Amino acid sequence: MDLQSLKIQLVQQILEIESKELIGKLLQTISKEKKDFWLELTEAEKKEIEIGLKQIENGETEDWDNFLKRVS
Repeated sequence: MDLQSLKIQLVQQILEIESKELIGKLLQTISKEKKDFWLELTEAEKKEIEIGLKQIENGETEDWDNFLKRVS
């Protein structure tokens, strides 16, 4: 069975559930599976992103076309 068919089957089964407790458990399980990418970054990567965000806040940005000209 392909992924799309499995999703449809899952949705159909979820729609038939009458237990609020079971729905809550399903939501918790799904939420646990979603990973926060930030937690998977190294400290160096986090620091670079923070530097970039500060540069944006300070207006230290460059037009895309100018950037391409400069690096080409």
